[in-house]
Amino acid sequence: MKRIEDRIAYTFKDKELLKVALTHSSHSGTTTNNERLEFLGDAVLELIISEYLYKYNKLSEGKMTKIRSNIVCAESLSQAASDLNLGDYMLLGKGEIVTGGRKRKSNLANAFEAVMGAVFLDSDYDTTKKVVLGTLEKNIELALSGGLIKDYKTELQEQIQKHSDNAIEYVLEKSEGPEHNKTFFIDLSFNGVVVSKGTGKSKKEAEQNAAKNYLFKDKKSE
Repeated sequence: MKRIEDRIAYTFKDKELLKVALTHSSHSGTTTNNERLEFLGDAVLELIISEYLYKYNKLSEGKMTKIRSNIVCAESLSQAASDLNLGDYMLLGKGEIVTGGRKRKSNLANAFEAVMGAVFLDSDYDTTKKVVLGTLEKNIELALSGGLIKDYKTELQEQIQKHSDNAIEYVLEKSEGPEHNKTFFIDLSFNGVVVSKGTGKSKKEAEQNAAKNYLFKDKKSE
């Protein structure tokens, strides 16, 4: 745990918070996992990145939204988690370890969010902001320069706004598998009509894949 604290440049007062942040729901022998901290961390990240981007006066609301989506998407956060080697310290069940859980992008992204949520609970907003901006510095720079991860949901939203007034909706069709290793199935609908489907190890990933599948299908038909 000390190595993680060194990497994020923050020392926890309550070490148990960091342990919980790294505890996957598949881990046996505990009734506490990182899902609640992940929920909190997700909101904390969005606020900090939004505030950071707001200082760029030339960025429109739409541009800020797109850049923020690139920075806080699962692909970006899993990269940041890999850079911190969070996978090596996650507490996982045996089955999750065997199936590659330490390198699974959804696990890594969730752990990153949970760690940031833990930092927030253990400190204050300004301290958390320093940790977040420090650990995501490379991702932020790439996103501001137009690089980083492809955000298919934002791309689809922009295309639809330009060419039609379709209302986009992502609906969870079903989920399969054990609680610690679920697969989510998402329907992408335009005005209530399903136009694409996507699957993923998290709802966010499944939504991105549904948007991606529609965009690629649309391009092939051109």
